Order: sequence, then C-alpha cells, then structure tokens
Amino acid sequence: MRAAFLVDENNFAAYCREVPADWEIVHFGNRDYDPETLAATQAQAILIDPMLPLNGEVIGSMRELKIIQSFGVGYNQIDLQAADTAGVYVCNNAGVNAAAVAEQTVLLMLAVLRKYHEAESMTYSARQGEFKGRCFAQGLKELGECRVGLIGLGAIGKETARRLAAFGCQVRYHKPHRLPEPNPWQVTYSGLDELLAGCDIVSLHLPVNPETVHLIDSQSIEKMKDGAILINTSRGELVDQEAVCRALERGKLGGFGADTLAPEPVQPNNPIINLPEELRNRVALSPHIGGITSGTFYRSYRNAIENMEKALRGERPDHVVNLM
Repeated sequence: MRAAFLVDENNFAAYCREVPADWEIVHFGNRDYDPETLAATQAQAILIDPMLPLNGEVIGSMRELKIIQSFGVGYNQIDLQAADTAGVYVCNNAGVNAAAVAEQTVLLMLAVLRKYHEAESMTYSARQGEFKGRCFAQGLKELGECRVGLIGLGAIGKETARRLAAFGCQVRYHKPHRLPEPNPWQVTYSGLDELLAGCDIVSLHLPVNPETVHLIDSQSIEKMKDGAILINTSRGELVDQEAVCRALERGKLGGFGADTLAPEPVQPNNPIINLPEELRNRVALSPHIGGITSGTFYRSYRNAIENMEKALRGERPDHVVNLM
C-alpha cells in the first residue's frame, strides 16, 4: 500500500509512533509541492496538512486513491466535489485538538482576569508593590465567580465547559440544537441575546461561514454586560476587530483574549496589535497555538492512520466530510 504524506517530516518523525509495516510512504513535507509528482505516486491514501491545497485535477488523476485524510480539523483546501466524483473519502481529524484548545481558552480567560500582561510588565520594571497595592484596593476576580457563555458547543466547547465546571463557573451555551438538561457538561441553554447580556465572559467556539463572519460586531458588543470579557480561540473572522478596539477604548469591554486574529499571519496594521499600551494591558494574545501540542500531534497521527486503514480495508472511515 502506498500513502502520500503531506505533513512536516520532523513532526512526523517525532510524533508518529507506528505505521503499518506494509505501507510505502512518500513524503512531500508541508510546504508547496508539485501536483504532478503527487499524482504520479498513484497513492491509495493521502495524509495532508489542512493548510495545503489539493485540487480536483490531482484527485481525479489518482485512480487508486481511496481516502484523503486531513491531519487537522480543517478541510476547506480540498476539492470535495472532485473527491465525490472520484469516489474518494475526505475525512478530517474532528475533535483531535479539543482538549488542547480548551486549555488555551481557559488560559486566556485567566490572563485577562488576572491582568497578567500588566502584572508581568510591572514586575519586570521593579514596580511590583505598585501593582500589588492596586490589587489590594480593587481586587482581582476569580474565574469561579464568573458566568461564562459559550457560543457554539462542539468538541472544543464541550471540553472548555468541562474545565470551567471544575473552576465552579456557571456556564451558559448557545447553539442551534439544545442539549437535554441536565447534561454531562453542566451547561445551561440561553438565547444568544440573553447569553450576551448575562455573562461576564463570552467565548467563541464556532466555524467560519457566511452566517458567522463578524458575529461579534458593534451591535452584539452593545448587548454584552458592561466590562465583560470576550475570548476567541476559533477563527479571527468571527470578530469585527475594529469594533472590539472601540469597545475597549470606551470601557464597554473589560478585556479581550484571542488565539487567532484576522487575517493570518497577523499583519503589522492589525488594529488589535496597534492598541495603546494602557489598552494592551486588558488584552491577552497568543499566535494561534492552542491546538499545537504534543498530545494533539500524537492523537492526530494515531487517529489518521487508523482511519486510513479502515478505508483501505473497504470499511467506511470516521469523520467523512464529503458526500460519500
């Protein structure tokens, strides 16, 4: 069996623990590749970095191909219609990074609540006493004191809810289909406007599509509690960043935490990174690394290879995202 791996070779060497002995793997790395060379492999399975494109011409020319497996959750760079026509499964690694991104979400919540950026900066500036004195006067809010609203409750949202329950948070959620109550995640349903108005922290856990782009804009921010915190570990396009900056400037938002901005990679003119220092103290940013953990990588390879084996045995694989 021949498989084409379009993933970073160093990452593969470090985290892929086992490959079936009868597999011949052709490595292409996770950078630009020659489509004709890929097609010439006539591989039966492809494992591909979700940031790489895979066009219909290549898919249609690989007559032995049975499955295209995304290494991550994303698959929008793969020509799904061509895969349908060719009778090829396209699968993603749904949920594989859920625990990791949930941890990053809680990290950003705590960083904003505990004013970590400002606290660290003042400690390095030998102004510890000044900052500590302000905390004695004003106090720092505990995460467990907060009502947290999760917009979206997929795998990452559910893992986030599990962790927030351990902190003692009241957790609300909004999604199209309500869960039974009680439920394993200890979450309570709210309408979107009710969630925005009633939560101290609002956290986004949604995909990007025409309905969700700029879901958080000036109007939705106005519905939020004064001083509420907004967290985004999903996609930068969900948020109108100019509106967030204006809300921070006038104090409507108490803070903003994000693992992702738009566009990516982050550009020098992005309004969030150009906030003045006094407002940066209410912001916590990370460079879209929430899911990039060793645990995620181990799970990604294990799940991907098991899924590819299923397809090659003639079974229906898991997490099929096309019409097959």
